[in-house]
Amino acid sequence: MLRDLSLVIEPGETVAIVGRTGAGKTTLVHLLTRLYEPPPGTIFIDGRDIRTVPRERLRAALGVVPQEPFLFSLSVAENIAFGVDGVGSREIEEAARWAGLEEEVREFPEGFRTIVGERGIMLSGGQKQRVAIARALVRRPRILILDDAFSAVDARTEERILAHVRAIMARRTVLFISHRLWTVREADRIVVLERGRVVEQGTHEELLARGGLYAELYEEQLLEEEWAAGE
Repeated sequence: MLRDLSLVIEPGETVAIVGRTGAGKTTLVHLLTRLYEPPPGTIFIDGRDIRTVPRERLRAALGVVPQEPFLFSLSVAENIAFGVDGVGSREIEEAARWAGLEEEVREFPEGFRTIVGERGIMLSGGQKQRVAIARALVRRPRILILDDAFSAVDARTEERILAHVRAIMARRTVLFISHRLWTVREADRIVVLERGRVVEQGTHEELLARGGLYAELYEEQLLEEEWAAGE
């Protein structure tokens, strides 16, 4: 549930949305993508109410990667290119490289032609997420939305992929949710949600200096990492 939420994301800005579980992060993504229908006059893209934008046109402008992506019982290449006309093997392989997946796919029985799912090989959760990231990137979307899309990959891989994303999406808009706060440090702006409201926003350094909820969450994660490393 979102309450009294007012947020402006500028064109070309990379914005991270963070907060505890249940803060409203995924609800916000569902409203932006119209999986949940927003009330009239509440969400605008380029000054236009998204309820007036045909769904097909909205989806063509967005690249969305959910936490648990769906893959088809098709080849890796077909899954990456799904829904995009005229994509060649070069673009597919490039997108896989951006998503940190190319080297692993090369080791599959038939490379990018390998079938995944029930009729082929089973992918790990992290591999599925990276296929979905490649699928979003190959579209070259105006707006990229990553909804906790790195939950099944390690932190180092997440940082590498985000570095590629920032380069590819330069001058375009990126909105991403991550529970690993050390990977949001390079965002242009970090928005902190609590109980459906924006409680603070700013850069990583600004929020740490402020000593609010973000600083508290960041400190908690550092302690968890130290505890895990000591075991």
